[in-house]
Amino acid sequence: MTDSASSSTGVPWRSPTVQVVLASTALAPLGVPLVSPGLSVLRDVFGLTDAATSLLISSYFLVGIVLSPFIGLLSDRIGRKRTLVAGLLTFGVLGGAMAFAPSFEIVLALRIGQGTGAAAIFITTVTIISETFEGTQRNTVLGVNVAVLSAAAAVFPVLGGILVTAAWNAPFLTYFAAVPVALFAAVALDEPTRTPADRGVAYLRAALDAVATPATLSLFGVTFLTEFLAFGVVFTAIPFLLARIVSPVLVGLALFAAEGVSMVVAASSGRLVERFANERLVGVGFACYGVGFLTVWIAPSFLVITAGLVVVGAGIGILLPAIDAALSGRVPPEYRAGAFSLRNSTTFLGRSSGPIVFVGLAITVGLGYERLLLAAGVVAVGVAALALSTAE
Repeated sequence: MTDSASSSTGVPWRSPTVQVVLASTALAPLGVPLVSPGLSVLRDVFGLTDAATSLLISSYFLVGIVLSPFIGLLSDRIGRKRTLVAGLLTFGVLGGAMAFAPSFEIVLALRIGQGTGAAAIFITTVTIISETFEGTQRNTVLGVNVAVLSAAAAVFPVLGGILVTAAWNAPFLTYFAAVPVALFAAVALDEPTRTPADRGVAYLRAALDAVATPATLSLFGVTFLTEFLAFGVVFTAIPFLLARIVSPVLVGLALFAAEGVSMVVAASSGRLVERFANERLVGVGFACYGVGFLTVWIAPSFLVITAGLVVVGAGIGILLPAIDAALSGRVPPEYRAGAFSLRNSTTFLGRSSGPIVFVGLAITVGLGYERLLLAAGVVAVGVAALALSTAE
């Protein structure tokens, strides 16, 4: 550890490591929540279908599914700092370039490249926290990291709704903010102390062996489902539903409410884990998903839909730090970068497939978003019951 003692439980706000990680994490919601309220505008500008427009979200994660394990390997070879700086620059430069793209095909190509930078940011920030902090403090810092993520994700949908009303490409200009953060990381970040491990393919094999236990593999399963439902329902299906009755700004406000609650709940992660095991918190998080989705399904008005999203937001705030903390505790330190790179592939798989599956089933198959909300709620309640019944 470089910034704190393992006995500490608070957040060392003056630590350059914490400042760099939180600044990097704050940029992550520029990827999807900023763009989500303007999906209908982008659809109309480029003359697309709902399914084609949803590729703007799913394509962002496609490369990360395949490359995340190799980004983890690269991080072990050249260090967390260089990997994070490179990821921030890629994210910012390619993302900002989308504002000047002459066609939707070029937007998608840049979006795929930007997703590679996003994968590097996701992997290195969580790995740095896991290597720098231990015990309850690790939960606390992971929770604050998710809280920052949620706070930014609460603001960016509103900002995105406002910007896309002014011009379809205005939201993409905000991606250039990653460039000064990359410079800050290059100057201020200390390389975490790491335990030596195997290199190359041998490292990936050892990392796979480290996670190949039923308990650890189950964490990858709940990671996938957490992201699949969040990005399929919250950031794709519900915005399309709300676009029928309200403006993009109000869509952004509804997502703002959900992310705001997620921020508050995630910031309490350290206190929650002192009373409940991480595995039990996973069950509670999915219970929030189920109640929230079913509330949106029966909602008679925009306000009730927003209330359902608030409950889902609480579930996100519980799930994300609990899953990462549980994974950190189950994997040897020397293989955490590999484990989190594999977790990131799982995360990106859920995020990319969620929008495609939900839009495809709703429009192509004709099930409609309402029936899918019901199905998502039932699945979430079932997972919650299973997790709570098997938690230690």
